[in-house]
Amino acid sequence: MDAPPHVLILPFPAQGHVKPMLTLAELLCHAGLHVTFINTDHNHHNLRRSSSAPRPHRLRFASIPGVHRPNITDLFFSVMDNFKPKFRDLVVSMGGPPPTCIIADGIMAVGAVEVGEERGIPVICFRTQSACSTWTYLHLTKLIEDGEIPFSGETMDLPITSIPGLENLFRRRDLPSICRIGDLQNPIFQFFVTQTSAMTRASALILHTFQNLEAAIIAKLGAIFPTIYPIGPLHALLKAQITDHPSPSDSGSLIPQDRSCLTWLDSQPSRSVVYVSFGSLAKLTRGQFLEFLYGLVNSGKPFLWVVRSDLVLEEDRVDETPEELMVATRERGCLVDWAPQEEVLAHWAVGGFLTHSGWNSTVESILAGVPMICWPQIADQQVNSRCASELWRIGVDMKDTCDRSTVEKMVRDLMEDKREEIMKSTAEISRMARDSVEKGGSSHSALEKLIEDIKSMKFGGHVSVSDK
Repeated sequence: MDAPPHVLILPFPAQGHVKPMLTLAELLCHAGLHVTFINTDHNHHNLRRSSSAPRPHRLRFASIPGVHRPNITDLFFSVMDNFKPKFRDLVVSMGGPPPTCIIADGIMAVGAVEVGEERGIPVICFRTQSACSTWTYLHLTKLIEDGEIPFSGETMDLPITSIPGLENLFRRRDLPSICRIGDLQNPIFQFFVTQTSAMTRASALILHTFQNLEAAIIAKLGAIFPTIYPIGPLHALLKAQITDHPSPSDSGSLIPQDRSCLTWLDSQPSRSVVYVSFGSLAKLTRGQFLEFLYGLVNSGKPFLWVVRSDLVLEEDRVDETPEELMVATRERGCLVDWAPQEEVLAHWAVGGFLTHSGWNSTVESILAGVPMICWPQIADQQVNSRCASELWRIGVDMKDTCDRSTVEKMVRDLMEDKREEIMKSTAEISRMARDSVEKGGSSHSALEKLIEDIKSMKFGGHVSVSDK
């Protein structure tokens, strides 16, 4: 009797990548596949510590030592220097028949594809971003050839014309943050160029999006990848297929969640609260923190703000906050270290989301039908914020500005002055997202096709790896 398919899943070791890939792992296990989920030692420990969700019995964990670093720049260098040999050693040490396939993060493609080619294991890349962002990264070399990057910071509103299908959408400031690096030989810039190029050698591409949101760009990606599986929103697919899943909101969180904010939300009027979160990586100066706080307070709206212990840059941290801000925050604000974001966005009291425009946050906000104020910082966030405001019309873009009057105006626009206009498109796109995960919907069908395609591959063997 053939062994069931065995899939290795390899995320980039950061919160925004681990969460969607772990959700996919649970969906594959639910379909009868065996999955080994590969973390760094550091993230494996954090996942066990922060998440109360039970795991499927077909899901096992393995970890790679010595790759974690305390900040995102050093993490990129660590992946460049240390990952591939450690991953190869892990695959070899499993013994027995090779896994059926590897599902690798799109920015872990170099090592995954090379090890897959060496060992005869098909590789599917999972780009945990939008189709628009993926398409943009695939045109980095063309942007260089056409002289559109690098550029100075003084002419950020000049249009970008070298990305087919997006010629009339992007300005310089809307390109991924790495395009602001003046030196194109910078190792971080080259990391993304190299990883994106290697991704095209994969057998197929998984995208955390849905067909109706990005159909035109998904079609263009089809000229590069023989098969594409748009399977978002993943957390909605999980809920649709595993109706008794006990606690999906923390299933991929590397940070313990403070659920007390849900009780606070229960006491607020319907659609009155601005939820504020800049994700797991963004940093603020002390000045930026105060501008946001002043803007939120001056808007007069109740707000729930995720203020991580490391949100404010260490060198800027001071204990003194103006007394009037402290009083106003106590009156109509709630600050927590980390929140169960899916549940917060779905709460009837939340009417708007001030976000860093990370893709998971964007997809979760779309599904919940909550419009956004976008303040992007790194990676694909600049692309996402532009698409949210100008392509999908589900929010407003505040990139590259941070002063209290702008924050106040944006909050009032979202919650009052422009709300009817924004909510019309937000509600429609939210409906399309929900429809996509129902039986017969585009994402549901794409997931079924992915599962059947994996099952039709030459079966490898399942190797039990300790949960540690």
